[in-house]
Amino acid sequence: MSEKKKLIKELIQMQKKFMTVEKTSGIDFDNYYGARGDDGMAEYQSKYNELANRLVDIAHADKGSKR
Repeated sequence: MSEKKKLIKELIQMQKKFMTVEKTSGIDFDNYYGARGDDGMAEYQSKYNELANRLVDIAHADKGSKR
């Protein structure tokens, strides 16, 4: 599996987990930006952004374009 497909798969899994947490207990500002504990949301935003940015970099490289 290509790196791009792996990133997409991981991002989708993260989104599904986020939606589950949001539906069951809700997400507020503190949960999203500064979550702590075992709810799986700790560092969610930074990890998601890191993966999404890597995916954008790959897409630009594939097309020979720049950010």
